[in-house]
Amino acid sequence: MSPGTPAQVRVRRFALRRDLDVAVAERLRCAATDSASSAIMLAGGTTPGPAFGLLAERPPRAAPGLCILYSDERHVPSTSDASNYHLSLPLLQALALPAAQVLRVQTELPLEEAAQAYEERLQGLLGEKLPVRLGLLGLGADGHTASLFTPADLTAACGRLAIPVQRPDGRAAVSVTPDWLAQVEEILFVVAGSDKRAALTRLAARDQALIAWRAVQRCAQIEVWADGEAWPP
Repeated sequence: MSPGTPAQVRVRRFALRRDLDVAVAERLRCAATDSASSAIMLAGGTTPGPAFGLLAERPPRAAPGLCILYSDERHVPSTSDASNYHLSLPLLQALALPAAQVLRVQTELPLEEAAQAYEERLQGLLGEKLPVRLGLLGLGADGHTASLFTPADLTAACGRLAIPVQRPDGRAAVSVTPDWLAQVEEILFVVAGSDKRAALTRLAARDQALIAWRAVQRCAQIEVWADGEAWPP
């Protein structure tokens, strides 16, 4: 992509949700077993959960040096059902990575400190020149992605890799930023459900009013994998 050229958004439709889950699991398998050291960013929320479970059924042999990180994390204990780290445990257990190679948000710290600590870990990855080959993202029915919900969140994110966020649902969270997302080689939105249809249509159209598009518009490669309810024929 040449400088100043907006990224394209390629949409791939899967008729059945099961087909989407299988495809995402296989994409993760390929990324995790790449012979070159790299990192994978996992999306939050429950949408990618079935794919994590499918991959765990046939555990891959992870490439040496593989790192896992997160697009965002609610500021809850890591044992909470609301924790994105907790939701990803089947995948982590399948990959059997050393703890140092799983960059979870340290939610045991106060919110601001947790965001700062996570930013420092992301800066460390950049310093090591470890490529982030794949980054999964979700898409909210309201058009958010990661835990970036409002224009004010995007303003606070300028010049940062991770920020603390007060979510509309009343929870606090730590989110990566557009500056971080621009470092990811391939962004893959995983979208399911008819409630996402309007937001997905706007994302595919690169709607400048949509928070999700504004968050990823500097990314080199953007794909959306959606089930038939989110992207009907």
